[in-house]
Amino acid sequence: MTADTTHEDDLKELSEDIKAWAKGYAEENNWKLNPDEKQLSSVLKGLARNKVRLGERYCPCRLRSGDPEKDKEIICPCIYHKDEIKDDGNCHCRLFFK
Repeated sequence: MTADTTHEDDLKELSEDIKAWAKGYAEENNWKLNPDEKQLSSVLKGLARNKVRLGERYCPCRLRSGDPEKDKEIICPCIYHKDEIKDDGNCHCRLFFK
């Protein structure tokens, strides 16, 4: 097994852990996860990649400022997600849906 394979396996495992968390969080709020498995997988992989590379589950659809204090706002679930779901039916990253 190569280092790249191990890294991909780690990302896949972390993505599954994040999916389990996100599913529980969605259920608590009477939402659901993105029903499109391809899109869902992409968002989860982005969250996992950010967790590994940057140390936090930053929303993959948002730009970080580089200021850790300001960037706390975009750690999933970000400060915007509830309003976006209410107004648009889903969050900007398309992880959570009404």
